Amino acid sequence: MFAEVAFPISGFLTFTYKIPKDLSQDIQIGSRVKAPFGSRNAQGIVTQLKSASSFKGKMKEISGMVDDLAIMTPELWKLIQWMSQYYITPLGQVAKTVLPNNLSTRYTPPKNWVVHPNPIADDEDLELVKKRAPKQYDVYQEIWRAEKPLKVSSLKDLASNPLNVCRGLEKRGLVSLFEESLLPDVTGFTFDPIHKKVDFNDHQKTAVDAIIKFLDSRKYSPFLLHGVTGSGKTEIYIEAVRHCLGQNRTAIILLPEISLTPQIAGRFRAVFGDTIALWHSKLTQAQRSWTWKEICKGSFKVVIGARSAVFAPLKDLGLMVIDEEQESSFRQDSPAPRYHARDVALMRATYEGSAVVLSSATPSLESYYNYLHKKLTYLHLPERFGGAKYPQVHLVDMLADQDESGKFGQILSGLLQDKIEDRLNKKEQIILLQNRRGYSPVVRCGDCGEIVMCPQCKVALTFHRKGGKLVCHCCGHFETKQRETCVSCSSPNMKYSGTGTQRVESLIEETFPHAKLARLDMDTARTGSGLTSILKAFSKGEIDILLGTQMIAKGLDFPNATLVGIINADLGLHLPDFRAGERIFQLIYQASGRAGRRTKPGEVVIQTYVPDNPVIKNAAKLDMKKYYNIALSERNELKYPPFSWLAKIEITGQNQTAVDSLSKRIFKSLQGKYKGLDILGPAPCYLEKLRNQYRFQIVFKSLKTNDSNGQKLHKFIQNNFMDFQKKFRPGQNRINIHFDPLSLI
Repeated sequence: MFAEVAFPISGFLTFTYKIPKDLSQDIQIGSRVKAPFGSRNAQGIVTQLKSASSFKGKMKEISGMVDDLAIMTPELWKLIQWMSQYYITPLGQVAKTVLPNNLSTRYTPPKNWVVHPNPIADDEDLELVKKRAPKQYDVYQEIWRAEKPLKVSSLKDLASNPLNVCRGLEKRGLVSLFEESLLPDVTGFTFDPIHKKVDFNDHQKTAVDAIIKFLDSRKYSPFLLHGVTGSGKTEIYIEAVRHCLGQNRTAIILLPEISLTPQIAGRFRAVFGDTIALWHSKLTQAQRSWTWKEICKGSFKVVIGARSAVFAPLKDLGLMVIDEEQESSFRQDSPAPRYHARDVALMRATYEGSAVVLSSATPSLESYYNYLHKKLTYLHLPERFGGAKYPQVHLVDMLADQDESGKFGQILSGLLQDKIEDRLNKKEQIILLQNRRGYSPVVRCGDCGEIVMCPQCKVALTFHRKGGKLVCHCCGHFETKQRETCVSCSSPNMKYSGTGTQRVESLIEETFPHAKLARLDMDTARTGSGLTSILKAFSKGEIDILLGTQMIAKGLDFPNATLVGIINADLGLHLPDFRAGERIFQLIYQASGRAGRRTKPGEVVIQTYVPDNPVIKNAAKLDMKKYYNIALSERNELKYPPFSWLAKIEITGQNQTAVDSLSKRIFKSLQGKYKGLDILGPAPCYLEKLRNQYRFQIVFKSLKTNDSNGQKLHKFIQNNFMDFQKKFRPGQNRINIHFDPLSLI
């Protein structure tokens, strides 16, 4: 027997290996194996089994299997094949994304020696130990005094080798030793289980009944669950999962932000106990390996996590929920495959015969368009759960406010300061959104205007007051020494401009010194425990003001949070990207929804410099339908999704001239080959230089009126892709293909 094996390399070739007799019964399509590849043993995936091979030379053998139990269902293998074809990515690379190399079913948790005292039959035995082996006697006394079995390692202060001492005591019959598996703690990243008594309103009942009906049919069923903020969407997920488990099937809940995981996981744990598994980037290697193995074994029936959880090796998958489906964090832009978890979930569901619930208070324009064209079953929750009222929204024109106060460049308007003071007096909580981290986003010379730039990217370095560092938020480059003089003119007049979360934090501490304040952004949430502790403290009322970036703007439910302040609603509004307005509208709408979630009335203060902008104006009115109609009209006029299929070729390299030249040659070769296709470019990307790589792009628009399912565009790029590599010989340059990109910057 022979096997075709794909490795995680850039080429699309597979390699033939002989299957050893002792593995012939175990190796299947989709099995992960180790095989000699060049000078090393590499991990690959079996793509085909053959009884014969035309190769006449000496055939290399597969050296072993990676896993000791089945990890691949037929449906998951189909998904890998589809992703390879759709995203034009070699099978080996896709498999590495779906089944990471550093995870193995052979993982075994480490063990710890534990000791406990035995009943003493004769005190003389103990006296003898005291005389002849005083160290053993001291250790025994510590063990005997303990209220529960002790870890042997905790006795190191009494003996240099406590295990040997305990073994000596065991021989004398004074103690018993046993090994205990150190199972990774995977519950630490969750809130305590929250039990809720739920009485569904009519809209919720209708939604639950519709999902259950299609779950019973066991057929692919896509839904758009459009529920206003605070409408009880999570309770619908729980009820749908409950029915799914009753069918002896499994479920996946995808969340866009790790910050949403603890709260939702706590809700699910209250109902389903230890059948819940968490899957996200903050898990340790041990936690990930153990969790993954237990999922394969069937110990977990529900997986909650970020985008990679869409690949969880669950069997009999009945339901997938994509919460906040509009979020860009569901998209992976690097490395290949450059996939969107929402689209992958929909495709996996077609193979599994599953129900898929795309859920949001602000659906993506694509999903909204698909609902209008009857491609999704629409479920609407127009009322807040428990009779809670919509918050009162105040729109503050910061230019007018600054003219009135005489304080140019002030961060907090007079109205927002008054509202914060009022809430603090009422012992209610405040959420403040500033979607930019650091202290000052720009450091520049006050004389010549020179901006301190990242040496690896064409972006300004951000000053972080905590730590006194200049940091690039694109590549991570940092400088610990502050710039005291300008590198161009040697002026000492360095200005720190703009406002990040650290600057707002400093201002809040000065303005409200008695308030308990916490900041939640990428800097404070680098570990799962740090993030969880902040959210738990806010949930318990130990924090008065929670300040953060977009991490805090969606999905979280804090009943005592009655005021939301959006410091600068305009951030990102004027980026040269066709989705900029949609993103800002969704962010403002979602952030506003954190206020007044229960019986207490909520208020929102939106600070802006462009109050008449349609995005800002309609977000302040919480009028999604009106804004979406405006946005769809603009998209249609400009031939952007959802009215077209979009793709881009990104050419990168360290030499700007070479990258520019290559992009022009590729563009010229493609012109006129496909009627009905708009080809834009080549042009530098908005962020022209990232991580020492210059970036140029060519953008493709294929109208759905001529290309209803996008197959024409796919075939066109697929047919030309191999030619790119052979014809143009990119050398040190890279040619990356993005289908359905979320951004053109």
